[in-house]
Amino acid sequence: MLTSSCQLLGGIGLFLLGMTLLTDGLKAFAGEALRRALVRFTGTPFKAFCSGAVITVLVQSSSATTVTVIGFVSAGLLTFPQAIGVVLGASLGTTGTGWLVSVLGLKVSLGVWALPLVGVGTFIKLLAPGRWRSLGLALAGFGLVFIGIETLQLAMRGFSQVLHLARLPAGGLWGHGVAMGLGILLTVVMQSSSAAVATTLTALQSGAVNFEQAASLVIGAAVGTTVTGVLAAIGGGVPAKRTALAHVVFNLASGLIALVLLPVFLWGIRQAQEHAGLDPGAVSLAAFHTGFIALGVLIFLPFAERGARIIEQWLPDRGPVLTRHLDSTVLKTPAVALEATRRALSETAAESFDAARSVLENPMHAVSTARLALPRAALARLQEFFPQIPAVAEDDRVTRRRLAQLHALDHLARFQARWTPPGGIGTRIRDPRLQGAVRLTATLLELGASGLRHGGPESWEVTVASKAADLAELRRLDRPLILRETATGRSDPSTALELLDVIRWLDRLGYHAWRITHHLAHEDPSAQTLAEPDPFPDEP
Repeated sequence: MLTSSCQLLGGIGLFLLGMTLLTDGLKAFAGEALRRALVRFTGTPFKAFCSGAVITVLVQSSSATTVTVIGFVSAGLLTFPQAIGVVLGASLGTTGTGWLVSVLGLKVSLGVWALPLVGVGTFIKLLAPGRWRSLGLALAGFGLVFIGIETLQLAMRGFSQVLHLARLPAGGLWGHGVAMGLGILLTVVMQSSSAAVATTLTALQSGAVNFEQAASLVIGAAVGTTVTGVLAAIGGGVPAKRTALAHVVFNLASGLIALVLLPVFLWGIRQAQEHAGLDPGAVSLAAFHTGFIALGVLIFLPFAERGARIIEQWLPDRGPVLTRHLDSTVLKTPAVALEATRRALSETAAESFDAARSVLENPMHAVSTARLALPRAALARLQEFFPQIPAVAEDDRVTRRRLAQLHALDHLARFQARWTPPGGIGTRIRDPRLQGAVRLTATLLELGASGLRHGGPESWEVTVASKAADLAELRRLDRPLILRETATGRSDPSTALELLDVIRWLDRLGYHAWRITHHLAHEDPSAQTLAEPDPFPDEP
């Protein structure tokens, strides 16, 4: 009994360790490509479902996919209906682990062959350059999965001689409830439905449980796997909570449907065994797992958008609009966190540009406190959130994005510090001599806000840069003209100084707006649209 217990604990540990290494290695080896694919191929809930299923099969972890999706929704990379599609795909994709275990792990003894795989993977991890180390980690994890399965088989053979769970009531509400509860408990403790399913498959193969009990255990594992998503959403924003709720609702509903229709499923399995050559035992259980999840997908996927609207009504978004993407759940993935800050920066900058433009259009009327308070609060939240994003020194692309956003954040703070005229010169904005500069600044701010919100033509940021250059040139031309008017007596010195202050203020607004749009449009300091001049050179 003690030996079997130790083998069971060790087998579960090896399997979990192998799955963790396999998932982490594959995510690191092709993580950016997988993230781009997940975002690119999720235009509709059906496409999102296909992407979620394929990626979950590749990384062998529905929990990893679900947690990633929670981050993507929080960052605004995916809409909520798309996230529901990915979650459904992840639930179906994770059933692939059962097929892997039942077809290869239990039918073919791969433990001996898996040991060299662990060794090769370890050497690749230690000696290979760059991201190939991650591939070695994945290979070693793949080998550990099969070593864990073989150890589980040995443990279950020992348990089957001592504990005969198959003798417990298998039918009826009580029997199914106990088995489902055990499946949920196993999944929560192991934090992996794959490990719970693998344990169930080996128990069935050794005779420790009968097929009906194993089916209920698998249903419990499908329900229990939602706990990981719930834990990931704790402390997160509304998008994270919505995604976790959708995962819980789908898996719980699919589990209840499977439980109610269990006699139908069992009859279908027997028919497939008799007429289609389906192997009894573990393979049939894997087929059952895939079957009831697939049925749930067929029922819920056509109503993904309607279901999304219902959940959005249950969990309305009451947080700040401009910083709604700054969710703590995205901090685990720096690339996703930077996308969240880019979106928040773009929306905050656009709102700041609109506030400054309202000052230009109505200089005699005070801008409402609420109009200025919203982007000010958003900037404060950005300045608090941005330092929490982990640095990734080995990823140049992430480093460039981080640096570009730091520049944008600095210019945005300077822009907000100057978005109202200094002193008492607001009345001078109406002066006919300044109308060209005022109109040019307003146009620049309007173009910048529109481009940050909607993108627009590819050259929109180049147009903003051109307007900023025109504004700087206008300042250089207008300054001597105004000073000459003072020298000739056509204007008093105090008026001239105030006009020069307005021109300088407009030029600074335009300059900071240009640099904000440039850094957010390119996110690469090496890609300059125009050579950046000294905006305020010493004046003669």
